[in-house]
Amino acid sequence: MTFSVNTNAAALSALQNLNKTATGLERVQTEINTGYKVSSSKDNAAVFAIAQSLRADVAGFRAAVGSIDRALSTIDVAISAGEAVSDLLIEMKEKAVAAKDSGLDTASRSSLNNDFTQLRSQISSIVNNAEFNGTNAVVAGGDDIVAITNDTGSSTFTIAAQNLSLSGTVVTLTTSQSIGSATGAASVVSSIESSIANVNTSLSSLGAGARRLELQKEFVNKLKDTVEVGIGNLVDADMAKASANLQSLQVKQQLGLQALSIANQAPQAVTSLFQ
Repeated sequence: MTFSVNTNAAALSALQNLNKTATGLERVQTEINTGYKVSSSKDNAAVFAIAQSLRADVAGFRAAVGSIDRALSTIDVAISAGEAVSDLLIEMKEKAVAAKDSGLDTASRSSLNNDFTQLRSQISSIVNNAEFNGTNAVVAGGDDIVAITNDTGSSTFTIAAQNLSLSGTVVTLTTSQSIGSATGAASVVSSIESSIANVNTSLSSLGAGARRLELQKEFVNKLKDTVEVGIGNLVDADMAKASANLQSLQVKQQLGLQALSIANQAPQAVTSLFQ
């Protein structure tokens, strides 16, 4: 053993061990504060890079869910408009059939025709205002409903627009048809019956598209949840283990300080050699 007042090897060793303990304690405290065992690339570069890549996937899935939600809202508006048009056509048919009665007096026929005209105008009002987020899928020349279905936006699902405007391919009833006469009423009844059948077909198409988007949204949400669990497995801290490590390191730190204090007192023994 060398007695030296210039170099205290025991104190240096104790200091090194105390620094290691302090580093471990800092790491555990960071885990407790953040909830992550890997919170930056300094902790584990490879795992952090993988986690960041997976987080990017999750962000893409969230965007896809948002796109699907917007599409579903647009379809809901379109379906509501289609159902309203269908109800109006049924009500119009009732008045048109009543107007076929050749025994009606002029006042009654005029009243029926006025009601019919108002209902016909209401169809145009509903169709023209069935818009969500700038998209109207039921007006003449309307927009198809498009939704992103994956995390990169490379896959989409499109639901074709349905033209429910008057004088169209679905609602064949024209803007000029009326039930002002028994002959006119007979023609209107025929147009309304075909229009009701066509609107039902359009509603079926929209409903099927909505159901598919709901299933896709459910699938995307499951994918997102699975990836998030995977990220957690990679970077989340085990809080029970962290708590145990914290207590252990705190005890080691206290003992390390004691050991350093004892080592620092060693050079004082040299003075006894000169007494």
